[in-house]
Amino acid sequence: MWEPPQDFVTKAHAACDKTNPPNYAECFIGQMSQQGAPADAVSFTRMLYKSNGQVGIMIAFNSVGPVDAARVMYPLRANDNYGLLLVNGDPPVLDVDDLKKLDRAAMEQNPMYQAVKQKYSGTDIWPGDRSNPIWPQVKPLPEGGQQFIIGYPLLNGCHACQHTGLALFSWDFDAKGKFLGTKYIPTPPPPKLMRPNRKSQPPPDQQQPPPQ
Repeated sequence: MWEPPQDFVTKAHAACDKTNPPNYAECFIGQMSQQGAPADAVSFTRMLYKSNGQVGIMIAFNSVGPVDAARVMYPLRANDNYGLLLVNGDPPVLDVDDLKKLDRAAMEQNPMYQAVKQKYSGTDIWPGDRSNPIWPQVKPLPEGGQQFIIGYPLLNGCHACQHTGLALFSWDFDAKGKFLGTKYIPTPPPPKLMRPNRKSQPPPDQQQPPPQ
């Protein structure tokens, strides 16, 4: 884990832009060591780059075992510079915003999702904002397993479009940390606020006395 100094990205860009290396990402990772990153932090970034082709720096870690959570900063991304990974299981790294792993079929068959989709035809699931420092909820599963509850925004057509809801999925693991898959968690809409109909009841001084 490493919290880069505020000028890390600027200095790394300056060094790598100047040398114009054949592999810009490798140059950027090399700048981590030169700016004080521990060897383990650099090793993690190299491992992640080989895994998903992105330069990611672990900035926070939550040990909940057997599978843990890590918050990662992606300095070379134009947008969404933060990610949330589930690590130390089988496989060793899972990106919660790998939407291909979500049980979309269960979500799309859910009546509440279908109602939102009917009203907002462009509604779809999108990666979440992972800059939030609050860690996802972790629940125990039978026989020592665990599940992470992850939220995803439902947006009407594009990244900057109307927010139409929230989808929850669990990422499930067995007691040895083996990934079992994801499950859609239906989320009911917020309850309607029931307000009394003030017009249906006259003020106390205008109410008729009860019949004798």
